[in-house]
Amino acid sequence: MPQPRFDLVADRRAIIDRRALADAIAALPDAGLQAAVTVLLKQALADGRATIAGRIAAEPVRGRVHAAATAFLHDQLVRIAFDLVTTRLYPNHNPSSGERIALVGLGGTGRGEMAPYSDIDLMLLVGGHVPWCEQVAEALLYLLWDLKLKVGQSVRTLDDLVAVGKADMTARTALLEARWLWGNEAISTEAHHRFRREVVAGTARQFVAAKLEERDERHRRMGDSRYVVEPNVKDGKGALRDLHTLYWIGQYVYGVDRPAALVDKGLLDPAAFRQFERAERFFWSVRNHLHLIAGRPEERLGFDLQRQIAAAMRYTDRPGRMAVERFMQFYFLNAKAVGDLTGVFLAHLDEQLATKGRRFILPALPSLRRRGKLNGFVIDRGRLSIPADDWFAGDPVRLVELFALAARDTIEIHPTAMRAAARDAKLVDRVRLDPRANGLFLDTLTARREPDLALRWMNEAGVFGRFVPDFGRVVARMQFDMYHHYTVDEHSIRAIGMLSEIERGQLANELPLSTALFRQIAARRALYVAVLLHDIAKGRGGDHSELGAEVAHQLGPRFGLDPGETETVAWLVRHHLLMSDIAFRRDLVDPQTIDDFVAKVQSPERLRLLLVLTVVDIRAVGPGTWTEWKRQLLRTLFEAAEERLRLGHKESGRSELVAHRQAELAKALKLPGPRAAAFAARLPDSYWLAEPPEWQASNARQIDAAAPGKAAVVAEDDSASGATRISLFAPDRPGLFAGVASALAAVGATIFDARIHTTNDGMALDNLLVVDGRGQPYREPARQRKLVAAVEAALDAESGGKPMPPPVAPRPAKNDVFTLAPAVFVADQASSRTTVVEVNARDRPGLLADLAHAIHAAGHELHSAHIATYGERAVDVFYLTSHGRKLAPDQSARLRDALLEAVAAA
Repeated sequence: MPQPRFDLVADRRAIIDRRALADAIAALPDAGLQAAVTVLLKQALADGRATIAGRIAAEPVRGRVHAAATAFLHDQLVRIAFDLVTTRLYPNHNPSSGERIALVGLGGTGRGEMAPYSDIDLMLLVGGHVPWCEQVAEALLYLLWDLKLKVGQSVRTLDDLVAVGKADMTARTALLEARWLWGNEAISTEAHHRFRREVVAGTARQFVAAKLEERDERHRRMGDSRYVVEPNVKDGKGALRDLHTLYWIGQYVYGVDRPAALVDKGLLDPAAFRQFERAERFFWSVRNHLHLIAGRPEERLGFDLQRQIAAAMRYTDRPGRMAVERFMQFYFLNAKAVGDLTGVFLAHLDEQLATKGRRFILPALPSLRRRGKLNGFVIDRGRLSIPADDWFAGDPVRLVELFALAARDTIEIHPTAMRAAARDAKLVDRVRLDPRANGLFLDTLTARREPDLALRWMNEAGVFGRFVPDFGRVVARMQFDMYHHYTVDEHSIRAIGMLSEIERGQLANELPLSTALFRQIAARRALYVAVLLHDIAKGRGGDHSELGAEVAHQLGPRFGLDPGETETVAWLVRHHLLMSDIAFRRDLVDPQTIDDFVAKVQSPERLRLLLVLTVVDIRAVGPGTWTEWKRQLLRTLFEAAEERLRLGHKESGRSELVAHRQAELAKALKLPGPRAAAFAARLPDSYWLAEPPEWQASNARQIDAAAPGKAAVVAEDDSASGATRISLFAPDRPGLFAGVASALAAVGATIFDARIHTTNDGMALDNLLVVDGRGQPYREPARQRKLVAAVEAALDAESGGKPMPPPVAPRPAKNDVFTLAPAVFVADQASSRTTVVEVNARDRPGLLADLAHAIHAAGHELHSAHIATYGERAVDVFYLTSHGRKLAPDQSARLRDALLEAVAAA
């Protein structure tokens, strides 16, 4: 049975004095006994929790001690409750063998460690399912529920226990941690022996495999990375549950009753166990603070809690580093340490229990290709290892070669080798400028199969950050915003993995253009290095793109790149945000947009490289950041720029392209000549250039069906953008878009792209792309009808002379965690026909509507709007004129002030 750590807890009676409480209860009369006891125990629980909270505040990093204190408090309460039920409510002075009851703790209750709001997990072990036992169980549970405690409970006989232990692996794990709390100790001891004898014996391999499979599934559910920026401190990768898994395996295979016994069994050496204890202490400290601050059993370390916990654990700001970033970096380093411990633990388990040359837990990777030469490295049960403990000291270049061989042969590295590499990582300082070591590093980075695996191993061993100190500066560095899902180092390594997948053709269905372009790329090595370095200067202050280009100029020659490759890498790093900025924030129909982009790119090879870099950068940010609309915009920009670079001009002039689009529409809809000509003449050239043919066909049908001079609104799925397109056709008037934006915001719809047109006979034709609050399209017809009704109501109100006011909606509470100074930029030269105004602000419901109302109030015409969000940051770009002309300087200045005021309105 597990042994709780109650000996760590000082002055336990200050938390709860069970004897004093028992005496107080004994003095109570039978009349109204249960109600009186409930009052006493509620006060004892509140006082105990307050004492523990005070200790947590006074000693914020003694997490294991405080977890034991909370478990001790609950232990004493359930003992008192059990005594009350069995001695006064349902006394039984001569119980039969079937009326034996033991109170047994499971899970954290069994281990003797609980966070402030953890559930109590109890099993009532009974001699038989007899009335008295059922009465005791029911009365005990009601008493605990009256204390507002969350209790997971079960009532089982010895045979029940064995049966459920054999049938259910989750129950088996819980029973593994069963600990007698109170009552009949003999039946609990008997249960322990039967469990070991009838359930555990001979099933070690099955249990270990099940726990590792369960762990992997849990990791996938939690993001499959130790470096997600809002980690789960209980179930996340590298967190508490991974440490519990090691202990469970030790309990199951060797019967250990405390974590320190893992050293006695040779599963961890003393140094590794100290690492185990440090990580466990840290995670329990974080979890305790998390529960207390949230006031509930919260396990996700969200942005809104990270600052508060960093302060509670006494982290402080340092130059260039916020306290919260320092705290989270330490979190990720501990998560990494847990990963290292897991590898060492399982390696020792293999060595002790596997037959010679085989794996106890998992077979060797089938992809291993045995080579005649491994340069002195050895294969141990299918994994790359070292022949001697001083292997790296003999030649520190081997620290890089280890990972190069792993990447070359797609072979797993043995935990013993990883442990030695981590211990000797500082030796790589001696060979940092060694051409052989740098050649091996470049081989690792550009390996043909899964280079990200070897790079991640290299990073976890600490070799990567020492060999490339600039990379070491971003290891475990979080970006405190809602857009980035991973730490900077993990994001960069994931991007390398995606680049390799594109090269191998594994993403051809999702990314056909990038896959096709990769085969045309000449500067393959430069692209891999650029992807690695694109964010390497994050957190240094200043423009990380500019600073990163300087780093690239230094590292390129060191890695063995020639001057041309180095210049290409530096250019890509400097401009790695250029393509997404243009595609998502600018009007791609405006010739000036393409001219400005091409002037910076200048070569077809750079354009190809930049597109692929942009794609992997966006996709590696996290789930949901890559969308069909982004893919479509990037492709549109690429094709326009590629044509301009290839020919030096557009293949088709503006008028030819307009005529071609008009003819294609007439053909698709089978319009007779006069009708097609009349329809073509009704719409300006900008419409024919801006909208895709599918939208033009839909708009034509919508206009044809509309009553003369009346509004018509249509909502349709748009699979190309992954959104819902709302098309409105109505008499044009000032403020039309602002009213529609207000109406959509009021029903929870978010506009992320707006194409605004005015027909030559004074009608507005606007195509808006919208998603719901989850970023999903409105696919159900009923939801689409609701959108149409909201827009129609806004149009009716405005046509009656009652403009709809902008919605007043509170900002999401989560955004209050982040500070973002709003900014408005006016670019008069970004378009040949309009003034381009860009607003950067913290996102909130109704922001676009407020900005649109400010533009309308200033008397300006809106021609298109491009809406982008990056986590908590909104970037809204408007193409404007005033009476058909660009804005004058004084108009721009007044509009800037009005927009800043609108940003702060809600």
